[in-house]
Amino acid sequence: MICAGRVVIVTGAGRGLGRAHALEFARQGAAVIVNDLGVARDGAGSADEGPAHDVVREIQALGGQAVASDHDVAAADGAAALVAAAVETFGRLDVLVNNAGFLRDRMLVNMGEDEWDAVMRVHLKGHFLPLRNAAAHWRAETKAGRPVDARVINTSSGAGLYGNVGQANYSAAKAGIVALTLVAAAELARYGVTVNAIAPAARTRMTEELFTDMMSAPEAGAFDVMAPENVSPLVTWLGSAESREVTGRVFEVKGGEVCLVAGFRHGPSAEKGARWDPAELGPVVTDLLAKAAPPEPVFGA
Repeated sequence: MICAGRVVIVTGAGRGLGRAHALEFARQGAAVIVNDLGVARDGAGSADEGPAHDVVREIQALGGQAVASDHDVAAADGAAALVAAAVETFGRLDVLVNNAGFLRDRMLVNMGEDEWDAVMRVHLKGHFLPLRNAAAHWRAETKAGRPVDARVINTSSGAGLYGNVGQANYSAAKAGIVALTLVAAAELARYGVTVNAIAPAARTRMTEELFTDMMSAPEAGAFDVMAPENVSPLVTWLGSAESREVTGRVFEVKGGEVCLVAGFRHGPSAEKGARWDPAELGPVVTDLLAKAAPPEPVFGA
């Protein structure tokens, strides 16, 4: 029960990874705001409150506390109302798990502006707005003299770290979430808030069609590497009081594997002490590339 007494918001919690996170937080003693619009895999269709309420009932059957939320996390008023709902319902907010998202996959030359904007909105803006409102709440608590030991767990992707063919919009948004995580970790530390990100690999509506073979269920009795429930223990630990020394980090997580991502680091360099002439730089860049580790391959390349 490492999250006993904590209050957690999980966005996109009606299905897949979000549902698994919400259930694990409840098993670990947290009260959960289960946020989900209930739309289709591509974000289309009218909102369906069913998935969020189904997860609430599952949590209540476990003996836990939960309420459903259909707030739009990518709208300013929706994100503000979501954070307010946690405080008004349970009296506090300790953890924000940004997980909501959908896909509009297309090759770059065929991608429409609306497909770019929609994915940026739900993933990147849908992380920023709940984070901004939660941070404002925790800052106010700190200024009022009330202790804060809060957590934010953002959801990036391997596509955001390495790129994925056919997902320029999604990859760019998920890469932006990593940068947002780094900045938020630096800015919010003074208020007792840690901010980390995960890049999960699991079977969900967003991956089972894209990676059919990889996401297929195993034979009966075998370890299901791609079960979304495998990701949730790390998310739950990052939401606990035990993780207060960990911030500004990105973790890849799949099955029973947890990998700390090294991220961008300064590599080999060359210094002339004066302005370079363009004609000089060919051999210089060639030498730098020879000294550096090769980049990770883009998925699907």
